[in-house]
Amino acid sequence: MAQVNITINGRKYQVACDDGQEAHLTRLGDYVDKRLNELVAAVGQVGDSRLLVMVSLLLADELSDLYSETEKLKASGGGASSARADEDLSVIVEKMAERIENIAAGLEQA
Repeated sequence: MAQVNITINGRKYQVACDDGQEAHLTRLGDYVDKRLNELVAAVGQVGDSRLLVMVSLLLADELSDLYSETEKLKASGGGASSARADEDLSVIVEKMAERIENIAAGLEQA
C-alpha cells in the first residue's frame, strides 16, 4: 500500500492509498485544498473542525448536483446508448463518492 503526502489548509497529511493511485489522490487533495482555500477566503479561518465540516458539505453538494444531473439525463434520455451512458456516469459518481469517503477516513486516522 502506497503513502501520499497531501497538504490541506497548510497542514500536511500522510494518507494511505492503493498502489498506482498516488497521482489521483494527490489531485484530489489539491482539489480539496483549493475548495478549502476558497472557503477560507469567504469566511476566514474559523477552525479546522468547522472548515472540515463546511468543505465536506460543499463537496457533498457538488456530488448531489452530479446525482441530480444523472437523474435528469436518465429521465430525458431515450434509447440504449443513453441508458448505457447513464450507467457509466452513475458508476463514476459512485466511485468518486467512495474515494471521498476513503480519503475522509484516511484523514481521520492521521
